[in-house]
Amino acid sequence: MTVETELKLRIVPEQLARLKRHALLKQYSVKRPVTHRLHNIYYDTPKLDLHQSGMALRLRHAGQQWLQTLKGGGSVQAGLHQRNEWEVPVGSPALDFSANQAVDWDEHLRPTLRKKLHPVFVTDFFRTSRMLDFHGSKIELCIDHGMISIEHRSLPICELELELKSGEPRQLFELALKILEIVPVELEAVSKAEKGYRMLSGYTVQPVKSVAPTIAKTDTLADVMKMLIWSCLQHFQDNLSGAMVSSDAEYLHQMRVALRRLRVVLRMVEKISADEQLAGLYKEVSDLCIALGRIREWDVFIAQIAQPMCNRMPGHADLQALLAASEHQRADCYAALRSEAQMRERQRLLLRFASWMSGVYWQQPAWQPEAGNDLRIRDLATRRLRKLAKRFARTGRDLKTADAARLHALRILAKKLRYSAEFFASLYEKQKVEPYIESLSKVQDVLGKVNDVVVAHRLLEELAAASSLSAHEEAIILAKGWIAHAVTDQLTALRKSMQNFNKQPAFWKK
Repeated sequence: MTVETELKLRIVPEQLARLKRHALLKQYSVKRPVTHRLHNIYYDTPKLDLHQSGMALRLRHAGQQWLQTLKGGGSVQAGLHQRNEWEVPVGSPALDFSANQAVDWDEHLRPTLRKKLHPVFVTDFFRTSRMLDFHGSKIELCIDHGMISIEHRSLPICELELELKSGEPRQLFELALKILEIVPVELEAVSKAEKGYRMLSGYTVQPVKSVAPTIAKTDTLADVMKMLIWSCLQHFQDNLSGAMVSSDAEYLHQMRVALRRLRVVLRMVEKISADEQLAGLYKEVSDLCIALGRIREWDVFIAQIAQPMCNRMPGHADLQALLAASEHQRADCYAALRSEAQMRERQRLLLRFASWMSGVYWQQPAWQPEAGNDLRIRDLATRRLRKLAKRFARTGRDLKTADAARLHALRILAKKLRYSAEFFASLYEKQKVEPYIESLSKVQDVLGKVNDVVVAHRLLEELAAASSLSAHEEAIILAKGWIAHAVTDQLTALRKSMQNFNKQPAFWKK
């Protein structure tokens, strides 16, 4: 068995020639590139048992040889795929599980399962590969261009694979950063096999919510923090492609949630060991939060104020003008978000994070088990939760007025407390954790709506100052009345949700 470590990058066909001509590849190449065709037949049972267990079985025709390969296990982090791989040559385009092979097939595939296997889809592509010596690491760069086919349907393949043959995984990300300076590329978390399975199942892309990793009490502090950071980065990446093409505002919302959760983790990491590169990454995340927040503000203003008012009073010319002006502002923000320059910046941020996560920072003494940190994961979590809960309770006491500064501070604390509770939930009893988080989430939702009202006032002032609305003053007056009514409703809901939350026992207490 071998462990395959590779980084996958999406690239559009028009950029391939530009990349191939660039001096970067010649600079690090140790051999001339070789192009050959790879024809792969993937097998599974009618119920797709292999896929459901995280495995993939294929026959590959390369040159004059057929190879039988089983892949399984492993992980995907920021486009870096690490999987166990068992591969043997076979004499014909048919599966061969004979006992004289180097792989013990009975250990990985039950005989009863093997009898049900049949072809499910095909990948057929040309691969141009070259070996690179990149700062002491041997990396095979492959350019794949072809198709995934199922019956009468097909999906194009156009991607780069950087496979680590020897050296440090961090160099894969560093090389990808070099490539990104030449041509636009995007981290690819979905393998060719997974794309084939998605075609089989009729899978459609949807906004993805956060899922905190399961933490064991025996995990080291470094392991826990890295797991949390990777989960936030994956959450962000899972929604990034959808936000670039879809009108569904939930993609953008989930990206913002991912970044807010990431900031909470990074602050915890910083308290354990400050780092200049970490500080730089945190600032970039914060700046991106602000940029995405601006777009989200217009999404909410349109969905909760401008559009509902138009629905309530159809045909009202002034309100239609208000809606049109709001949509124009939002369109400008989305256009900037989807520009090639901004798309590159987001990919660069992900790659820089991945490189830092694989670097020397995590080898510092503060993160080593002998520092004693691995023995107090739950203690650390309990202290953090206790501290945040105390600050939240103090700030939220006796809410009788719409004090903007206090409500803002309470909203920030609610996020920190909720995200921290979700991060460390697996360390405590599930039946105690879930009601607490559910109740806190309701408080956070109401606080978010209160903040939306505050933001709506600011956006309305911006619109009122625009020349396009100078002749539509009535719309501004109506909108202000709509917002004022919303303030009263939300403050009432906030006090009620806080009362319910305050009844929840602290789940971290023994």
